[in-house]
Amino acid sequence: MLIHPWDAPADDTEWQHWLAGHDFGQLAVNGPPGEPPLVQPLHFAYDPARREAVTHLARPNPVWRALEVAPAVLLSVVDDYVFIPGPWQADEGDPPEHGVPTSFYAAVQLTCTAHVEDDPHAKAALLERQLGHFQPEGGSAPVTADGPPYGRQLAGIRGLRLEVTDVRAKFKYAGKRSEAVQQRISARLAERDAPRDAQARAHQQRRLAACPR
Repeated sequence: MLIHPWDAPADDTEWQHWLAGHDFGQLAVNGPPGEPPLVQPLHFAYDPARREAVTHLARPNPVWRALEVAPAVLLSVVDDYVFIPGPWQADEGDPPEHGVPTSFYAAVQLTCTAHVEDDPHAKAALLERQLGHFQPEGGSAPVTADGPPYGRQLAGIRGLRLEVTDVRAKFKYAGKRSEAVQQRISARLAERDAPRDAQARAHQQRRLAACPR
């Protein structure tokens, strides 16, 4: 992922705050030589204190074979993406038709070392962490290695701990454009009000306030 200086997060707090509101992404795993990479969509729970994400997948999933060959993986999360028409981006004084269309998006990529969990007690603990994240209100039975209803089902899954070794983040919201052009884009986003336009506009306004051009 190319990250220009004007698209980079101001600091770690920016991407950490954004990632805290996202728990679905794609896990990219290098397959055996001669085979294409595997990309697995999945829910995950990220723990910033431990610098790891946890998840689980069905035992027949082909990702396990790939992880045996290459445990270095990439967890990619992308959201708040919108299409920006060319005229919105035209420089001041230029004809609108000279503006260049583009995409806005926020992205965080976690480079990780994958650790597979097969011990029933370790898997139960991992699932409890996921339930605590996704279902904090409770309502489900505790996950234990030998108790109903989940104990007998643990054999059908494998747990996955993703130890984060590096983070790359990008907030592509016209950061290289003048403030006047950015404000024009923000106004157009408010007028269009399509899905994710409000989120994209919020990013642009937040970043403008932090570093006006």
